Amino acid sequence: MGLMDRVREQAAQLAQKTQEAAQEGRVMLDQAQARRRADAMFRDLGAAVYAERTGRGGPDGAAKIDRLVKALSRQEAEQGLGDSSSQAPSGKEDSDPPPSAQESSGRGAPTQGGSRRGASGKDGGPQTTSMP
Repeated sequence: MGLMDRVREQAAQLAQKTQEAAQEGRVMLDQAQARRRADAMFRDLGAAVYAERTGRGGPDGAAKIDRLVKALSRQEAEQGLGDSSSQAPSGKEDSDPPPSAQESSGRGAPTQGGSRRGASGKDGGPQTTSMP
């Protein structure tokens, strides 16, 4: 194989790697955009449900909630919600909250001392705080 043949082969490989990297970048950008759209819809849905439940919803509150739920369902079906788990539906629902939710609820992993101590210094059990 001549020198020019090797150069052409390496150039072709480099071009293919560049195209693959560009495709991965597009996928990541699409996921980020889908996540932003879904986050905005979830925020609007939460605000509409809160307003409805607290008696502050307008006359079209229920219709707005229905529209947002349909839009989120459509977004999830077409492009996912921007995370890798929603891109390929597995047919099962997650029963455990994500790790960050577990930690904030006091059910996280034991601390370095080997026990889960709350702010009160007691082992185990949920932490409670009083509000003025």
